[in-house]
Amino acid sequence: LGEWGGALMRCGAGGIQSGRVTLAGPAQRVPWLDIRRIATFPGPRLHGTWFASLSLGGDPRGRRPQHTASRNRRPQQARAQPSGGDPPLTPASAPAAVPMDSSTQPAPATGGDPAEAPADPELPRLTVTQVEQMKVEARVADIYRVLFGAAPNTKSIMLELWRDQHIEYLTHGLRHLGPAFHVLDANRPWLCYWMVHPLTLLDEVLDDDLEDDIVDFLARCQDKDGGYGGGPGQLPHLATTYAAVNTLVTIGSERALSSINRDNLYKFMLRMKDESGAFRMHDGGEIDVRASYTAISVASLVNILDVELAKGVGDFIARCQTYEGGIAGEPYAEAHGGYTFCGLAALILLNEAEKLDLPSLIDWVAFRQGVECGFQGRTNKLVDGCYSFWQGAAIALTQKLVMIIDGQLKSLYCCKKPSEEDACGTSSSGCTSEKSSSAVDYAKFGFDFTQRSNQVGPLFHNIALQQYILLCAQITTTSVKQVLEGGLRDKPGKNRDHYHSCYCLSGLSVSQYSAMIDSESCPLPQHVLGPYSNLLEPIHPLYNVVLDKYHTAHEFFSKE
Repeated sequence: LGEWGGALMRCGAGGIQSGRVTLAGPAQRVPWLDIRRIATFPGPRLHGTWFASLSLGGDPRGRRPQHTASRNRRPQQARAQPSGGDPPLTPASAPAAVPMDSSTQPAPATGGDPAEAPADPELPRLTVTQVEQMKVEARVADIYRVLFGAAPNTKSIMLELWRDQHIEYLTHGLRHLGPAFHVLDANRPWLCYWMVHPLTLLDEVLDDDLEDDIVDFLARCQDKDGGYGGGPGQLPHLATTYAAVNTLVTIGSERALSSINRDNLYKFMLRMKDESGAFRMHDGGEIDVRASYTAISVASLVNILDVELAKGVGDFIARCQTYEGGIAGEPYAEAHGGYTFCGLAALILLNEAEKLDLPSLIDWVAFRQGVECGFQGRTNKLVDGCYSFWQGAAIALTQKLVMIIDGQLKSLYCCKKPSEEDACGTSSSGCTSEKSSSAVDYAKFGFDFTQRSNQVGPLFHNIALQQYILLCAQITTTSVKQVLEGGLRDKPGKNRDHYHSCYCLSGLSVSQYSAMIDSESCPLPQHVLGPYSNLLEPIHPLYNVVLDKYHTAHEFFSKE
């Protein structure tokens, strides 16, 4: 499921440098892969051409280039080469070009562990992460090369979202999972959410019997003292509570919504509240931003969020923002895309987004979109399809926070010049904004956010992200004789799974609607890559539930 998939549901490298793109780590290039005019942008707002112009250079067979000996160079001693196999992978020795990738295609040979490769005075040693990055770029380049060389009709087919195949894959999973899924026994509400939510994004309606089965199953997961466990009889946990509530809201029937015991749920959340202001995932469990988001999201969605639950959460999340601009799971840890979304979304629901350094956060998230056109979760990590939502939604949220961002930038400028008291029309001590002391109506914040229009265009390349999802997260093929498989994946070379199907489609929806200025209108055709039939249902980006389902739940719980 990837590191964030595992972290999110847990119940118990190179690519972007500041202001420039590198392909294999600092100050290194891959001579066999020349991706031109990619992300040549001076700041977080992406410009330039992301539909990469690809060309091959060097020896396509992966041979090490012959270096001309210098007159003053001492003769090199013969080095022992490993018996058999290919020469070690270096920036000048790359995997040969292969056809369009599929999930069953073997990875390009690397010639052994790069860390054990003989040293070369001409070439720096490659780390394992750099080698893996080169492999990913090679696979992605092969896919994009086919697209750019295809006829217009073929391009339209390649960029099509395979709705029927995805619906079949997800519906089958709801009815039957193989024995290999026993390892996810403590995460069964997550499995429900990862299938029900993307089916709703695809505008697929579940039959009544299947909906009733899901509601009955989740009712058995609900603890008598509040919250939902990973399965019937298991201890309640904030992560599976989030998954269960989101699933029930997505089903949206009165029977599903009324099955949530809100009184006991509120008591459970109070027990998870820590004196630091943050939340624990379960009794005696870990404290992190993920727990705070799942608690605040669920409480807001079912209208039980109050001052007692909200107290101290914003300050804890603000302490988790790192020097890079992203948000870590806990103070002094590494910035991560999943935690960044969780922290920002929680603070918006609390009406405390100004506690974050938003310009710095935007800068960090924007530079996580790499040469593959998808997002990475952390600095110097590989691209991963699930971050299409975690990172894409995080930066899309900021498009509705421009007033706060402008205020922070002006405040930063003013506070750098304390001697010029008239620069802000006030003294330098007045540069920090104060929140109103009036009573807080938490129930309004999630709803009001949907009524706001985007105050600026996309702060990431939304078309490039759609390209990655459609071409690299779907299992692509060039042969019409092969059967197209449903389900989406992390990256080329990986297998499909329900987790990535959920968050790739969620990210696709975010990217399709991110260019809209009017919140009531539909995206224009130029904002939807491929045929317009690719357009998914819009989501509420703070909760990641389909927008119509959110409005139904909001109306239902407002009457309670």
